[in-house]
Amino acid sequence: MSLAGMPILEAAHAEPSEGQHMVLNMGPQHPATHGVLRLVLEIDGETVVRLYPEIGYLHTGIEKTCEAKFYHQVVPLTDRIDYLAPMINNLCYSLAVEKLLDLEIPPKAQWMRVMLAELTRLNSHLIWLGTHAMDIGALTVFLYTFREREEILRLFEAVSGQRMMTSYIRIGGLALEPPLDFLDRVQAFIKTMPEKIDEYENLLTGNPIFINRLKGVGYLSREDAIALGVTGPVARASGIDFDTRRDLPYSGYEKFHFKVPTSTDCDVWARYLLRLVEMRESVKIVQQALDGMPEGRIKAEAPKIVLPDREKMKTQMEALIHHFKIVTEGFAVPAGEVYQSVESGHGLVGYYIVSDGTAKPYRVHMRYPSFASLQALETMCKGRLIADVVAVIGSIDIVLGEIDR
Repeated sequence: MSLAGMPILEAAHAEPSEGQHMVLNMGPQHPATHGVLRLVLEIDGETVVRLYPEIGYLHTGIEKTCEAKFYHQVVPLTDRIDYLAPMINNLCYSLAVEKLLDLEIPPKAQWMRVMLAELTRLNSHLIWLGTHAMDIGALTVFLYTFREREEILRLFEAVSGQRMMTSYIRIGGLALEPPLDFLDRVQAFIKTMPEKIDEYENLLTGNPIFINRLKGVGYLSREDAIALGVTGPVARASGIDFDTRRDLPYSGYEKFHFKVPTSTDCDVWARYLLRLVEMRESVKIVQQALDGMPEGRIKAEAPKIVLPDREKMKTQMEALIHHFKIVTEGFAVPAGEVYQSVESGHGLVGYYIVSDGTAKPYRVHMRYPSFASLQALETMCKGRLIADVVAVIGSIDIVLGEIDR
């Protein structure tokens, strides 16, 4: 039987005869997959005929674990799904629960959330750019982008006590008051960021080797992008003008001015250029947040759900007892169901939560963009060379924690 007539996973174990296509494993340890992913490639020489992504090597069962936790206890789990954008994960989950509770969030907390979400987007895009360039063979850019990422992680550590798994955006607001010099530190970082992006562009955008590896590679038409459910930079690089922050605003994004870049080139090169523009727009949003930061509380007026402000607590012991009860006994959430979406660096993130009126969620389902982007991989790689597969994977910026949840 010819390999061409067999399911690709069966073909992976078959012995091809002379003149037949070869089935090749890429992974599951391949560094270009940005996680633990196995690609089964059917190739004719070096040309990809078929491609099958096999997932599940990083499976965590986080969605099911949420059902055994109180609502507050779910927040640390969200950090670990897209581990490159923990604050955005915190935000989407918190917004969903706040919808169920009909909880009003103070303006300062909302603006802080926007600022932290955009710093998180920068962090995510910096990792994408550094690793994507390194996949292609440009090592220097990786060192540059991780230099700036380190500054962002220091800001996260200053405000939350953690560099990566921050759990800082909580149901009802924020976990802690930011340090007194925090906004000044953010301002100092943001002031230098545009020239750093210029450095990346000077190294890559005019580089003939980089251009040849990216231009015309990994074509994904607008129609295919819509049919496959692709969102975020991959969709916008295929001409789909949609961004959740602008079109379904949340947390006060409607008060911020920013551009949503799009392209009709539909290739890896377009995705590269588009994300650079997105980084510049994130810098502008952070600056607007700093310039217009309101005064006031960082938590909602909901003593049964969040820890009240210090001045409203009579003693430190009273605060500790109250906090202990919230953590160990939880709080009841009205029965109902809700869906909340936000825009991460990879695309649209959605949380669907069902409450049965108890202190634990009955069901939590998460929609993350990497899963849809991964199923578009075969469409983008068919007819291309094996080396192009590496460039395409980097361009869709998958995180396997989003897929194997």
